Amino acid sequence: MTAKQMKRKKPINSDFLRDIEPLTDNQKVLFDAYDAGKNVVAYGAAGTGKTFITLYNALCDVLDPSTPYEKIYLVRSLVATREIGFLPGDHEDKSSLYQIPYKNMVKYMFEMPTDSDFEMLYGNLKTQGTISFWSTSFIRGTTLDNAIVIVDEFQNLNYHELDSIITRVGENTKIMFCGDATQSDLTKQNERNGIADFMKILRVMPSVDLVLTILLDLDCVKNISSQN
Repeated sequence: MTAKQMKRKKPINSDFLRDIEPLTDNQKVLFDAYDAGKNVVAYGAAGTGKTFITLYNALCDVLDPSTPYEKIYLVRSLVATREIGFLPGDHEDKSSLYQIPYKNMVKYMFEMPTDSDFEMLYGNLKTQGTISFWSTSFIRGTTLDNAIVIVDEFQNLNYHELDSIITRVGENTKIMFCGDATQSDLTKQNERNGIADFMKILRVMPSVDLVLTILLDLDCVKNISSQN
């Protein structure tokens, strides 16, 4: 291991990661698309594992000192109250409710020595710089290098938000979209059409190598890690 790789090794590292395998054929397609280094759109119903699989694979990459990826950016639109200035506290306080799913997910991805380590796991991953949570309100004007960007619940982003995110992707960065248009919380029809318009543009962009992975109701699993 080089000096640079030693410097990148974190207190919570790949030694603690569980070995997780796909439970269905479509989940395997998603694993394979990620392993092939593709930019992926994981589209499917709730409970099919699209965000879990994407986040797990991203953690495997970021916690591997030999890869160029140093951080995961979890990006969501706080669509229930997109104008989050009306909520009390700073950005972290306002976004804390939206981070609960990820806090729960990572507990199934790691083997930690104590219960308290599990409770502090997500916070410690953020503290050591492995994961950073951003709302779309704060992503403009930033270039994301050496990173994996996971745009979760992307059905709740309008076209301009989607465009703002993809133009933030810098060197040695790949981007993953997870969502399901049938679960959109957007109320205006022109905003709900943002995904379709955005996908049309991505398909003709030569610089974007995008794989669409569709997970169906039959891929719905209560806990993807239950077999381990």
